[in-house]
Amino acid sequence: MTDFDIEKKAEPFFSSDNHLETTDEVEDTNIQAAGPIPVSAWFIIVTELCERFAFYGASMLFQRYMVEHIKLLKGEATAISRGFTFMSYATTIFGAIVADKWLGKFKTILIFAVLYTLGLSLLSVSAIDSLKGTVGYPLYMVALYVMISWGTGGIKSNVSAFAAEQVPTENYPHPTRSGVTINHSVTVERIFRYFYMAINVGGLLGQGITPTVSDTSYAYAYMIPAIAFVIGTIIFATGRKRYYDRPPNGSILGKTFRCIGHALRNRSIRAPGSHWTHGAMPQPNESLEWDRQFVLDLEKTMEASKVFCVYPLYWALYNNMSDNFVNMGINMRRPNWLKPEMLSFVNSLVIVIFIPILDMFIFPFLRSRGMRLGPIARIITGYVIVSFCFVYVTVLQHFLYKSGPYYDFTGKDPNGNTIELPELKFLINDISIWTQLPAYILIGISEIFASATGLEFAFKSASAELKSVVMSLFMATNAFGALIGMILAIWSNDPNFVYLYAAQAAAMFVMTTLFAWKFYKLDDLIV
Repeated sequence: MTDFDIEKKAEPFFSSDNHLETTDEVEDTNIQAAGPIPVSAWFIIVTELCERFAFYGASMLFQRYMVEHIKLLKGEATAISRGFTFMSYATTIFGAIVADKWLGKFKTILIFAVLYTLGLSLLSVSAIDSLKGTVGYPLYMVALYVMISWGTGGIKSNVSAFAAEQVPTENYPHPTRSGVTINHSVTVERIFRYFYMAINVGGLLGQGITPTVSDTSYAYAYMIPAIAFVIGTIIFATGRKRYYDRPPNGSILGKTFRCIGHALRNRSIRAPGSHWTHGAMPQPNESLEWDRQFVLDLEKTMEASKVFCVYPLYWALYNNMSDNFVNMGINMRRPNWLKPEMLSFVNSLVIVIFIPILDMFIFPFLRSRGMRLGPIARIITGYVIVSFCFVYVTVLQHFLYKSGPYYDFTGKDPNGNTIELPELKFLINDISIWTQLPAYILIGISEIFASATGLEFAFKSASAELKSVVMSLFMATNAFGALIGMILAIWSNDPNFVYLYAAQAAAMFVMTTLFAWKFYKLDDLIV
């Protein structure tokens, strides 16, 4: 990787002060470049790699563990899995408040990392075979819902923004090339791409190792993620003296909510045609905890956050990888060494391979030709790809149900004759699990365009003071996606999966069309 990727500026981009601006407000320059990623940011990125190893290495076992070990129904296991995802993202708001109001990002991440590690340790204890019929299941639920979900939520709300904040905010001349400017915005874009790659390197390793170990013991399999995150926590703590850590200055989320409430109560006094947030503008002789600039920043934040409106549905589809795709794989013919959840390895591998290719070759090539693929265009691309993925999965599930010897696993063949069903884990139809590969590949490609860009957009679209608010709003979209999944879990049992996948594909196509119609012009205004 070279230290600097050149971008010819054909269109306006996010300005260095991280506000949304229009083309009239941007000074024209000829060449913008991404600078090197600071060492302090690399410490954080490597820590995130270890955290994601722990998260995916443990969570990808959950569905099969619950169906085969605890003997829950597919729908029950899916509901618990989506509930865990909901808690993991809903708690990001609490993590943001702790960092903003009391501790700052470094201490907040460190404390929640300790809670997370304890939860992973308890998870390993809960899977000990001798505890299976007694306290194993209650300990498992405590580990998931009280410790791991809160730990990962407290980290998620802070870690990506903490990495991006290590980049100097000012633009500066290229040290060796005249006429080239090292641009904060382009460097941040690079940070988020490599941050996202680290997520998937961690996921790749976790998903490749723990399912294999689970054949020997689930307790040992869950112990490996705990050890991995101890290493990550040590790495993170080691970099303490290198970090720029914005001091806590009170709960910006609380201040934001109070400002929004004040705006709604006083919306009738705002100027005609102005944004609804202007109801919170300080009036003469009125003493408020915010000023005029805060309200203007909040207006921009609220407008930018509309871009997140389709993400809950996107995450609802994405989260099928950890449960319903595993349900499908359990019922497919596969080699003895391959566990159904191990195909998620392919999803992470695709991301790890494609991100450097996009970062070093494809995006710079497009920029050099004056073609800028803005964030909205990238998000739309991700949505379209995941929609086609679920068309494919719908067709695949149809063929699984058409295959013998168990067809749709209801105890009936296509002629209505009764079929004797053996134990659940042996219900395998004559269709190969390798047919699932295109689904994992398509979701991986969609993530690069939709998910990584969403993180980037959330960070760039807010003023410095409101970054934690916007990042929390973006993280919360996954919580809402998990809620959608918990509702859909009612139908997440055979023989309903064809209709379930088809409904999700149709909903995503419709919402993508509406999103493109509403926001496609925004790329022309984003700087």
